Amino acid sequence: MGDDEVMTNVSGGTLRRRPAQRRSVERVERMLDECARLLDEVGYDALTTKEVARRAEVPIGTFYQFFSDKQGLVRALAVRNLEAFLGRITARLADAGPSDWTGMVDLAIDEFVAMKRSTPGFGVVDFGEVLYAPGGPALRGTERMLDTALENNVVVADRLRGITIEVLGAPAGAELDRALVVAVEAADAVLKLAFRTSPEGDPELIDECKLMVRRYLAARLP
Repeated sequence: MGDDEVMTNVSGGTLRRRPAQRRSVERVERMLDECARLLDEVGYDALTTKEVARRAEVPIGTFYQFFSDKQGLVRALAVRNLEAFLGRITARLADAGPSDWTGMVDLAIDEFVAMKRSTPGFGVVDFGEVLYAPGGPALRGTERMLDTALENNVVVADRLRGITIEVLGAPAGAELDRALVVAVEAADAVLKLAFRTSPEGDPELIDECKLMVRRYLAARLP
């Protein structure tokens, strides 16, 4: 086992073993990087664990030390994508200072669109749901890639809830939880439409998405 730690099945158990050594961490990151590039090049169906290991220059046995299968690899990529998305939002808020609902909504949607346009693999797998093409349709069975019990958008909404409470001072409670789930679900649907309409995301539909979410949250939350 070396110095790497065995993972328990928490929130889907994205890794079979948590890498502790620097070399193991670098190998896992290389495999995730190559997974993302291959998703753009060949799509999910043609993605193979053997090709990911070859391109990442790791033995196939090492791949299976950390990932149970292709879906486990993609699940770990989705978790990394979500963490990167939240990190970008937090960094922007730190630079700009506290925001209101309008600024928060625009910032989150802008960062999501930027990642769709520039982050490898994000057009196929953003936060778990596997898309056959930008904007959908989605592969059945990938609705709970971030957590075995919760749908992907519920997990995303919960993570955004933490930022919302901290930055905007929004009151915690069932009303906030429900409003954020609805907002994330609605934004997800409209942004899928935007990227079906245009590979770079139709700018008018992106603006409509911002307007819709801003108005909804303004009517539901202080």
